[in-house]
Amino acid sequence: MTENLELFAAPAPDGRALAAIKIEALRQQLNQWAHQYYVQDAPTVPDAEYDRVFAQLQSLEAQYPDLITPDSITQRVGGAVMASLASVRHAVPMLSIRTETDTTPAGAENFEQQVRNYLATEQRRTELPATDARYRAEPLCPEALAVLAGAPLECVAELKFDGLAMGLRYEGGVLVQAATRGDGEVGEDVTHNIRTIRQIPLSLPPGAPPVVEVRGEVYMARADFDRLNEAQRQRGQKTFVNPRNAAAGAVRQLDPGIAAQRPLSFFAYGVGEVTPASEGGPQWGTHFELLHTLKSWGFPVAEQTSVAQGASELIAFHQRIGASRDQLPYDIDGVVYKVNSLALQRELGFKTREPRWAVAHKYPAQEMVTRVEGIDVQVGRTGKLTPVARLAPVFVGGVTVTNATLHNLFEIRKKGVRVGDTVIVRRAGDVIPEVVGVVAGARPAYVPNFRMPRQCPVCGSAVVREKGEANHRCTGGLFCPAQRKEALLHFAARRAMDIEGLGDKLVDQLVESGVIRTLPDLYRLGLTSLIALERMADKSAQNVLAALEKSKQTTLARFLFALGIRHVGESTAKDVARHFGGLDAIMDATEAQLLQVNDVGPVVAQSIHTFFAQPHNREVALQLRACGVTWPEGVPTERATQPLAGLTVVITGTLPTLGRDEAKDLLEAAGAKVAGSVSKKTSYVVAGAEAGSKLAKALELGVPVLDEAGMRALLATP
Repeated sequence: MTENLELFAAPAPDGRALAAIKIEALRQQLNQWAHQYYVQDAPTVPDAEYDRVFAQLQSLEAQYPDLITPDSITQRVGGAVMASLASVRHAVPMLSIRTETDTTPAGAENFEQQVRNYLATEQRRTELPATDARYRAEPLCPEALAVLAGAPLECVAELKFDGLAMGLRYEGGVLVQAATRGDGEVGEDVTHNIRTIRQIPLSLPPGAPPVVEVRGEVYMARADFDRLNEAQRQRGQKTFVNPRNAAAGAVRQLDPGIAAQRPLSFFAYGVGEVTPASEGGPQWGTHFELLHTLKSWGFPVAEQTSVAQGASELIAFHQRIGASRDQLPYDIDGVVYKVNSLALQRELGFKTREPRWAVAHKYPAQEMVTRVEGIDVQVGRTGKLTPVARLAPVFVGGVTVTNATLHNLFEIRKKGVRVGDTVIVRRAGDVIPEVVGVVAGARPAYVPNFRMPRQCPVCGSAVVREKGEANHRCTGGLFCPAQRKEALLHFAARRAMDIEGLGDKLVDQLVESGVIRTLPDLYRLGLTSLIALERMADKSAQNVLAALEKSKQTTLARFLFALGIRHVGESTAKDVARHFGGLDAIMDATEAQLLQVNDVGPVVAQSIHTFFAQPHNREVALQLRACGVTWPEGVPTERATQPLAGLTVVITGTLPTLGRDEAKDLLEAAGAKVAGSVSKKTSYVVAGAEAGSKLAKALELGVPVLDEAGMRALLATP
């Protein structure tokens, strides 16, 4: 539907009648979106799309002012009152503020210039003859004259929260009513729900004016929103689209018990009706003083709020907040500039539905609408298959986006995304762009559901999805080029083959240059091929070759762990190695045989069996052995003598000749369990130099303590 509105971007040069038709169509569309946003709390398009179409309507009405009607959405605040909630007429209209369409720093300069232009026009009116209808008798206030004389425009810079505007009315210092913005003139009475928000004081301190309406924003913090959605999922209930809608839905519940269960928060940013100073009310001179008073009354005011002198400081504020926007605990979509002097605010007044003394300066939209042109599948470093939407280019979050993640097949099904759909794309900060939803009713024709491939698009290996998991994975493992770097880094890790010097940068060079294609290629490296790499000197290359040669002497458990079989960690690798005793027996084991291994369940058994069922994975393991990687052949568990079976040992301090990992390997090979903490169930504590609290705990509990020699003697016990 939104694509058709592009036709209404500009009227025909002589087409007043056509313009009227276009204006009516735009109004109907905007009213529908506003109803979905304000009344149903279920927006169907991003804010940026709404703003874009709204700007089209404003442009047309500016060209044909005689077509402007009082009920046009440009002449009122978008919103309506729910029939189930009581109506509240605002004593002071709760109007929205103008949005600066330029999201660059120039937006702040535009605001300051517009204020100066208006004041200059008003000043010229005082110089007209008194008989002129435009004549203005009263002079401009001193603050206005100072700005016209070149003084910087002093403003308060605030955050533009993405929540629900709220007016809190206090009479005699007591909260008597809370109302939503509604249409700006009439809102909804939601006092019963607002009382549940702990940040909102139910009473004001002594000295507060007899009547004051505090205005601000009800919102939901991101962490609270995530917890709420997780609870909704666990209960099998509908999740919320974003924090703003979750907050709005909570505020407009008829049952305050539901609102009390939703984690809502509040920021104050202004006032509506207030007892005048002549009747004992406050005598504020600036907006910043007003905010300071609200804070002293117990209302939360955003700590980032500050006074800025002129456009240059407004620009600095806009950029500073933009840089830290993603680290804020709540959502904002821009900042707000308000003229600080209240006298100057009164001088500037209002234009239709908006104050001239304030403006919202947004950031590049984080959500935009575009079209899905295709769905591709990417294979990650761990073998995970991720469907990616190929998009018609769209500018979102400050960059042009052409691809967005769809996460997995279940997310595609849940969101109902198909090729050709018009979708909402979100990009926040450096987060990978994602498709967050489909624009209802915009699908051009029937398109079949997307299906995940059965073979890896990179290596052709089988694709599987384990029971209970959402993600599909390539079973290619060591063979799949997409997983090559991750496989090499894991293989070289300290607890695996322990190849010193084989880090991220070197692995990147080896893979990208084509020197390494499979793991066995590591042991075929020569000095010449290493020296040819960037920043690889002769000595460094020699060290890498020496580390590779040293790594050839390992254990079966380390080798098995180094292969990177899914779900096979160090402990499982040791259990499997002890149980079977040799590599051939492991590769040929059935799932039933693997299930006989201690602590190996169906998922792990299937993973090991599937890995070695792939011919290329078996070939890699055999080639590594052919390259000289060896280990002491073990004896299968059922025939092995394990003198320390059933014992629990804790190692602490520095041993004279053994590293902690070496000592751990020896103990586990003898059947002992090596634990990290001392308890009454601990059989022995092996203590070296600088043993600390674990040794003290052992002595306290009476646990036997051994040194390295004592440990070796224990291992030698028949």
